[in-house]
Amino acid sequence: MPAIVQFIVQRLAAALLTLVGAILLLFVIIQFVPGDLASILLGPRATPELRAQFAERMGLDRSIPEQIFLFFRRAVSGDLGTDVVTGRDILSIILDVLPNTLQLAGAGLLISLAFGIALGCIAALKPGSLIDTVLGVASVAFITTPAFVVAIFLLLIFSLKLHWLPVTGAGAPGDPLDRLSHLILPATALSIGWIGYLARLVRASLLEVLSEQHVRMMRAYGVPEGRIVRHFALRLALVPMVAVMGIGVGDMISNAVFVEIIFARPGIGTLIYNAILNRNFPIVQAGILFTVLTYVTCNLLVDVINALLDPRIARSLNKPA
Repeated sequence: MPAIVQFIVQRLAAALLTLVGAILLLFVIIQFVPGDLASILLGPRATPELRAQFAERMGLDRSIPEQIFLFFRRAVSGDLGTDVVTGRDILSIILDVLPNTLQLAGAGLLISLAFGIALGCIAALKPGSLIDTVLGVASVAFITTPAFVVAIFLLLIFSLKLHWLPVTGAGAPGDPLDRLSHLILPATALSIGWIGYLARLVRASLLEVLSEQHVRMMRAYGVPEGRIVRHFALRLALVPMVAVMGIGVGDMISNAVFVEIIFARPGIGTLIYNAILNRNFPIVQAGILFTVLTYVTCNLLVDVINALLDPRIARSLNKPA
């Protein structure tokens, strides 16, 4: 079997194990919730007959292993059950809000890449200068500031104080400009930490590439510095950044929970939060399932891209220990 195929198979198996492990852990946590789950979901006024019917329909009268098997069997076929509160199919509820979360994470990722790469390049081209020092301090401040703190300050300043941007919501459907205006502040809050991290990563990587022998030879042959950076050094310096972007997307999706709550933005985070408050555990299970699925998928894609860019990663699996 070719090394790259073996690498993809192993990473896919690891992703599936991660997904299964997350669901198993969630089932264990739910078992520690005090009280009968059917009574919690239906409320205190539900009759014993209604609770028994609900438990049978949801499979709550079965053993824990049987419940887990039933959940995975339904999930594979796309059946995540029916919401007790609204009577809607849970999968349709998830799919209604999932695009908002993906838009938020995607916008945050684009902002992080644009500003992180730019600031990293500026700092690397003037190492030890005042601007390098200022950008270094700013990058550390960005990294250490939680996304929900940035979200609160952006909301207070640009929405409530200056009235430049909308306060809450995701914008009117079918109005791209309105949706964009509602996306700016949440995406900025989500991206701040990764702007600082990518700036430091690009700076360190670019300085290392610029000190290599082939770059010094280009300078000796009179190749302009700007051309060296744009066409040669930066491309090599960005390779390590690809390795961390899977973690970055997963981190943004997890932080989107807090950002969506602060900006009252419909999404997976807000859905899970409200479901936890209402103890609507089928919705919590489905929301976490999709969150973990998105996370492991992003990491799997990044691993495959890294292996394609650097075949040594895949070949290293075949080396004897």
